[in-house]
Amino acid sequence: RDLYNAEAQILEALPRMIRRTAHADLKRGFQEHYQQTEQQLHRLEEIGNMLGQDLRGHTCKGMKGLIAEGEEAMKEFTDSDVLDAALIGAAQRVEHYEMAGYGCARTYANLLGLADQATILQRTLDEEGETDKRLTELAETVINIDALK
Repeated sequence: RDLYNAEAQILEALPRMIRRTAHADLKRGFQEHYQQTEQQLHRLEEIGNMLGQDLRGHTCKGMKGLIAEGEEAMKEFTDSDVLDAALIGAAQRVEHYEMAGYGCARTYANLLGLADQATILQRTLDEEGETDKRLTELAETVINIDALK
């Protein structure tokens, strides 16, 4: 339920980030991640259905705080290059939080003998890791360098 709400919060926040992002590659990356997040939310719904669990009705306070920090950055930074660098930092904190959550859930699923659910969770965990790597690459090769100018 916590992961489900976290993903729903991300879907709500990403359009604001996309609108404020200046760099074309970062904007495209956020747009792709929006689509990926929709798929991840559907996978969690699939797991909920497999287990007979309703995943709605819970608030992930950790994600709420991370998104609030990203919102602060969008208010604080007016220079588009600096804002893009701040948005990458905010997005990576979100990715790391998700990786921790999915890693724990996958491990619990394995321990409980829920191999199918563990496989689904691992797929999302892999995607989150790839997103983090892409963000790092963008930050190190373009965005952070532009922000220094």
